[in-house]
Parts: sequence; structure tokens; C-alpha cells
Amino acid sequence: MEQGVSSASETNHFLVIAISVVATIGGFLFGFDSGVINGTVDGLQAAFNSDSAGTGFNVASMLLGCAVGAFFAGRLADVYGRRTLLMAAAVFFIISAWGSGIATGSVEFVIYRILGGLAVGAASVMTPAYISEVAPAAYRGRLATVQQVAIISGLFGAFVSNYLLARWAGASTAEFWLGFETWRWMFWMELLPALVFLVGLFFIPESPRFLVAKGKKEQAGAVLGKLFGERAGGEKVAEIERSLSADHSPKLSDLKAPGGGLRKIVWVGIGLATFQQLVGINVVFYYGAVLWQSVGFTESDALLINVVSGAVSIAAVITALLLIDKVGRKPLLWWGSVGMAVTLAVMAVAFSQATLDENGSLQLSDGVGTIALLAANAYVVFFNASWGPVMWVMLGEMFPNQIRGSGLAVSGLAQWGSNFLITASFPMLLVSIQLSGSYGLYALCAFISILFVSRMVHETKGRELEQMEG
Repeated sequence: MEQGVSSASETNHFLVIAISVVATIGGFLFGFDSGVINGTVDGLQAAFNSDSAGTGFNVASMLLGCAVGAFFAGRLADVYGRRTLLMAAAVFFIISAWGSGIATGSVEFVIYRILGGLAVGAASVMTPAYISEVAPAAYRGRLATVQQVAIISGLFGAFVSNYLLARWAGASTAEFWLGFETWRWMFWMELLPALVFLVGLFFIPESPRFLVAKGKKEQAGAVLGKLFGERAGGEKVAEIERSLSADHSPKLSDLKAPGGGLRKIVWVGIGLATFQQLVGINVVFYYGAVLWQSVGFTESDALLINVVSGAVSIAAVITALLLIDKVGRKPLLWWGSVGMAVTLAVMAVAFSQATLDENGSLQLSDGVGTIALLAANAYVVFFNASWGPVMWVMLGEMFPNQIRGSGLAVSGLAQWGSNFLITASFPMLLVSIQLSGSYGLYALCAFISILFVSRMVHETKGRELEQMEG
């Protein structure tokens, strides 16, 4: 809350944190749904007899749904509410988890993955927005960063689940419980957290800023009163009303600048969303097992490396959580870009030293392999201590109230569209320019992101949402 509006003693910290924790289960599912595919690639190739391009599309198909879900979630949330959209996402997570495991062909699988993508896309933009709309400015960044902790925890959970299931069964393609292949059970593990998410959403309130925008001031005052005390709640309702002074409902045309084109803040949002993907992070998340197998590691070892990377990622995000409201958003982004540019360049050089064995498979020497492994984990640390959480925090808070839903829609579309292009292209890049060329390309994008942060991004630390300017 703004200084003078609410004191720390009036804030119901337990309720704010409880609401944020329930909302971030959506982030956990976002991570799990994104990471589970990592261990199923061999099973999908065997079950659906797909080539590199087909495998790339099967893996990336979810991201088409993510782009659509992210684009429409902001607008639908302006109409129906943040919590309502998260409930719809929970239902889609459940349908997708079951259907992806039961699929008997590529088309059926892609349909279920796209449904899951709609849920991931909606959760990706609505969870940080919802948290930012109930959290005090003093620690809004930390609470919104919990979203990234949840995403990485979901990835870690998927990596651990994939590793254990493959280890128990012998391989991801081996038959497991009830006669189903192991890779199918990898998808079904998501059903439990998805059900918990759906039930938990019934116990948290709607966003007070949405309620004010819909003219439900009494309900908004009741929610804000529970969060920050009756006096502060009443004052905050009036403050939100003033910030929503435009005489029309939010719409996409609000993103236009007076002189034509898009507002600068929208371009910054698009840039943040796009660069987060152009550095290639989801190649590690989606193809980690394939990547390490391609340079000589066994499937079991490759899945174990994923587990280690997941654990390192959680530690990195917790570091960002501790720093984001102290040092700010922009410094974390800048140092993250520098670190990723260096580590990606090291990986590109390391993979350029790979040789072919008698079976035509890539091999790294022990020394170079160790360097590649250390650089890859350092890269993951830099990403998850900076761009991973900070991009979502900034998208959730940087837009003025009037254009928050629409700004998130366009930025989310850019984020997931870039994600799809990077993910779908990797199997083909692996064949054409190989790992060294691929990581060299991602290193170049990381370097460009340094310039983008320096020149375009402005700090939002400690500012109330009603103070954001477009």
C-alpha cells in the first residue's frame, strides 16, 4: 500500500501470503506442464513414429495454446475476473494431463497439449497480475517472485517424477503400472496438483481492483478491509477509482499511443517477454534430456542432470526473491543478461569441440563435458536469478490499471509466440547448425538484451500500481 494508506501493522500478512500461495499453484502447474515433456520425448517418438520436425511440433504444440491463452486471458479476466480465469485454467490442466497420457496418436496428443497450453498461458499472466493486485508495494516483488519459485518447483517436480518413474520402469518407453508405458504416467502425475489448485481457488477472493472496475465497490472494500484494515481498505477503493478515471471499460485500443502506434510501455513489455525466450532457456527445460544424450550421457544420467538443474534453479529464484525488493528489477535483469551472454558463449565453444563416435553420435571429452555442464548450470542460475522471475514480476506491475489486462495479453502473446519458435526450431537447429551454432545464436540474443535493459527498461520497485504511467 502507498505510504499513509496502510501501516504494516494493519496489513493481514497471513491472508496476503495465503492468497499468493494458492494463486502460485498455477505457477507450479505451469512449470510441471512445461517440464514433464522433457522426459517423454523418446516415448513420443516411439509411440507416434515421428521425425525431428514432428517431434519438435509435438513438444512445442502446447506453446500454441499458451500464446492464445495468454493473449485472451487478460481481456477475459477484465470481463469475468482474475480468480474465475484461474479456475478455468485449473480445469484445463486436469483435462490436458489426463488426455496427454491417454493419447494414441500425434493429432490427439497435440489437441490435449494445446488445451494444457491454454491453461499455462492464462496462469502465466493472471497469477502475477492477481498477486500484484492484492499485495502491498513494499513486498509485492517478493510475493510475485514466489510465482517463479513455484514455476521452477514445478519443473523440478516434473524432473524428479520423470527420473524416478524412468528409473523404476527401466526406461521412459518401458511398460509400467497397469500396462501403460512410463511416459504416459509422467503426464498423469500432474493430476494431483491440478486438483489441489482447483479446490484452493474456491477459498480465495476476487481481485479488489477488478471488483472496483466492475462497480462492485462494497465487495472490493470488504476484500481490502480484510487485507489491510477497514480504514485503509476504504481509502484504497477511492484511490483505485481515481486510477480508473477513464470513462470506458478496458480494451485493446487503449494500448495505442496518442500519435499512433503502440505506447512505449507496451513495446517494453513485448521486449521483456520476447528476450526472455530468445536466450534459449526452454531448450534446457524441454530438451534437457535430449541435449545431454546427444553428447554421450545415458538417459538415466541425462534425467538426473535435469534434477540437479532444477534444484539449482530453485536456489537461484530464492536469491532473486531476497533481492528484488532491495536492489530493484532493472539491476537483476542487467546482470542476468551479462551472465547469460558469457555462459551461453562458453557452452557454444564447448559444444563446438564435440566429435562423432563410430555410431555417429556426438561425444565430448571429460574435461570439455565438465565445462559444458558447469556453464549450463551457471546459465540456469543467471536466468532464474533474473529474467525468469523478474520478467513476470514486471509484466504484472508495470502497466497502468486501465491497460493492465490488454498489456498482459499482448506481452503474453509475444512471450509464448517466441517460446514456440525457439522450441519448435531446436530439433532442426540441432541437425543443421548443431549445438554450438544454436547456443551461439542464444548468446547473441542475450548480449542484445543487455542493451535493451540499459536503454528501455525503467525501475518499478516500491511504486504503487496506481502510480504506474503508460
